[in-house]
This record gives sequence, structure tokens and C-alpha cells, in this order.
Amino acid sequence: MQRKTVTLASVKSNEELRTLIDAANHNLEAMGYTEHGIRHVSYVSKTTQYILQELGYDERIVELGAIAGWVHDIGNSVNRHHHGLTGATLTYQIFTRRKKIPPAEIATLTSAIGNHEEETGTPVNAVSAALIIADKSDAHRSRVRRDNYDSTDIHDRVNLSIKKNFVTVDKEKKVIRLNIFMNDISSPMEYMEIYMSRMKFSEKAATLLGCDFELAINGMIVNKKQDSGE
Repeated sequence: MQRKTVTLASVKSNEELRTLIDAANHNLEAMGYTEHGIRHVSYVSKTTQYILQELGYDERIVELGAIAGWVHDIGNSVNRHHHGLTGATLTYQIFTRRKKIPPAEIATLTSAIGNHEEETGTPVNAVSAALIIADKSDAHRSRVRRDNYDSTDIHDRVNLSIKKNFVTVDKEKKVIRLNIFMNDISSPMEYMEIYMSRMKFSEKAATLLGCDFELAINGMIVNKKQDSGE
């Protein structure tokens, strides 16, 4: 008998996963972090799916990417430190217990979730690479917790300044670009100060996908590679 496969729709409707996402967001709010709830995981899920789809990966890989994006931060329901590793463990337990998902697909999901932190992870497959780029691209004013906004906090200031953020994929030129549009509440310099390691991690992820990664802030590419002059 062929195993049933988990779908994005079933993951979104799963009460246990929704509870863990809500708990993760609550924990990070108590720690002073930006929003990590349904808005964030929805963005990461859709963006991971978009990257894989645009690069021509098969339908099931695309859906696994969307699923990984939805559950990637549930480890924060336990602790912020090494939450990717914790999230991978929780994902393994939940999916093997309830979802009857093929082991190879579970391995794809857990490796992606377990490697999405720049401090401990590395892109190991297409799903993990797309997840990294999607997750690290999500800086936006809607993530700021307005009741606790602190203008002296660089993270709050940078996120509040960002009016629009989106990823584009040029399959022909093999370029994945993060587009950021920000106002003068903050500056590109401050953005790079706090997110440089994330952008370097995204560059590494794009390489695994056979692409270059570009960061464009207010229409200017800030990490454009120099021509060799040949």
C-alpha cells in the first residue's frame, strides 16, 4: 500500500502545529523579538514555494518547501536557542505519529528546518536553500510589535522602516533577488549592520540552487559582483 502524503492544506489545519506556532510567537514576544506567528510563517511558506516553483522543481518538492516554511519556527515554542534543531525534532515526531508521510519526505523537511539558522545550519538540499532565503528575506514593518516599539532598538527601527519586501527569481539569468524598500526611519547601513550574516547565508543558499543572490535596497543592488574585466 502506498503511503499517504501530507499536504500544505492539512498542515495549515493541524491544531497541534497551529498551537506550537502560536506558542513560539508568544515566547518570542516575551523575549522582545519581532513577530514570528502566522503572518511570518505564511510569508516564508509562500516565498519558499515561489522560489522552488520558479526554478522548475517538481510539484512535490515545491509543496514540501511550502510545508517546511509553515512549520520552520515551531522550535521557538521550546527555546530560541537552536530552535531549528528543536523544530526538526518536533516535526519528525508529529509527522511520523500522525501523518503517514514517507520517511524520505520527512528527512527532507527535518534537514531543511534543522538547517535554517545561520549560526548552526547550512543549505543541504533545494528545500533547505529556498527556506533559508525565504526566512532571511522577511524584514518588514508588519513584524514590529507596535505596543512595544522602541525607537532605540535597531531591529525595531529597521523593520519599521521597510515598506515592502519581496523575492524575485530570474531563472534565465539564474538570479534570486531580495527587494527591500525602506524609508528614512532607518538606513541601508543599519539594515546591513544587523542582517549581514543572513545575507551571506542567503548567498550560500542561492549557490546551492545554481543561482546568484542579489540584495536590492530602494532599487540599488548593494552586493553586485564586480565584472572580471575580461
